[in-house]
Amino acid sequence: MFTDAYWPRVNGVTVSVDTFSRALIKEGHEVMIVCSFYPSGYDTALTPQNEKKADDPQIIRVPSMPAFVTKEDRLAKFDKWYWVFKQVEIFRPDIIHINTEMVIAEFGFIYAKAHNLPAIYTFHTMWEDYAPNYFPMFPAFLVKFVIRGVLKNILKRSYKVIVPTQQIDAVVRKYKPNAETFPLPTGIDPALFIHDKAEIEAFREAFNALFPEAFGKKILLMAGRVAKEKNISFLIKILPAVLKTNPDAILVIVGNGPDMDFFINEAKQYGVEDSCIFTGYLDRSQLSLIYAISHVFVFPSLTDTQGLVTLEAMFSGIPVVAIGVLGTLVVMGGDNGGFMVKNDEKEFTARILQLLDNDELHRQKSEEAKIHAKAWSLEVITKRLTEIYKETIASYIKDYGKPRSPVWKLIMNKRWWEINNKIIKKKTKKKLQEIHSIFKPFNLKEAKI
Repeated sequence: MFTDAYWPRVNGVTVSVDTFSRALIKEGHEVMIVCSFYPSGYDTALTPQNEKKADDPQIIRVPSMPAFVTKEDRLAKFDKWYWVFKQVEIFRPDIIHINTEMVIAEFGFIYAKAHNLPAIYTFHTMWEDYAPNYFPMFPAFLVKFVIRGVLKNILKRSYKVIVPTQQIDAVVRKYKPNAETFPLPTGIDPALFIHDKAEIEAFREAFNALFPEAFGKKILLMAGRVAKEKNISFLIKILPAVLKTNPDAILVIVGNGPDMDFFINEAKQYGVEDSCIFTGYLDRSQLSLIYAISHVFVFPSLTDTQGLVTLEAMFSGIPVVAIGVLGTLVVMGGDNGGFMVKNDEKEFTARILQLLDNDELHRQKSEEAKIHAKAWSLEVITKRLTEIYKETIASYIKDYGKPRSPVWKLIMNKRWWEINNKIIKKKTKKKLQEIHSIFKPFNLKEAKI
């Protein structure tokens, strides 16, 4: 798997790549992840988890440099391509799965082309919606025009495309009408969200010790990248109305991102800074526990393509109130496990208040969430991914033949040189003999004058 984003970088692509890689390994497959190197201390969890696990994939971390548009991201150094290829050649992959559009995507496509391997690409991100936030210095229409060009180029070189949602499938076909796509959301491992009461209470105590203002409060949880495209301002704006009738509620925002200071200041502007907690980065195990101590999951994002955190909340049995677009629309499919609402502050607030004020409704929606989430079980989704890989490999061999060694490998191969050197010497000797036989009658030494 080729990806620019991987731990400790926290986002949906990282979660998707990590989740699938570990699930594939458990099923007996071998997985290698090629990703950018991130400096130590990039993100720090409350309790670091660094122990080696049996399902850890092989990882190649490519030397990188800071991305010029965001301090969170890294760009792999392109001059390391040959070093990367030598590492991947030892692994000998059967298929290249690309999960990025940046430098490491180029590594993946070039390697696949050189070795005659299928390159399958997952279209994770609605870049036309995201990109203008990264380039505010340029007109939005110009940024979108450039992004469309990049994505069309990526899709042109992709043999097949994985699409998490129908909306993304429609976008892919707009860029590449003849694209062959496979619908496949990211699966969730239910085991991650199973905790006993003692474990939950221990985490609650630790959380209250870190954030005393949360003690005895009903937590409205939002998890995700702390950035403007997540529409976090929407939650801060409606929080005063929620607190007016439910002063024991508190908004907890889990995650890190470039706009943390912006939202902290915004909370102060609305007078809710004492009822709004920004935890920063939490690792996966800690995130699963904070779901367990939360009352309602609130998700206002208009740009999430998969709705992974919404699914995680539902697996944890936490009722959800979310705006029904893109990934959320697919995941919830209506008022399943909570309430799927329009992009309307009053409606969103009313649904939160219903779940805060009605214990029986909260219980019903909690049970409903657990049942509804089962369709996204990791075991089911991973089996489908394995089928996609097998279909893609078989189809590619039929269309383009079996894998081959790249030209540079032949050139650098000592035995190749030895064999060809013998052949060249033999042919050269034969040719010289032919030339000698042609000119032999004209030998000046033997000629009589």
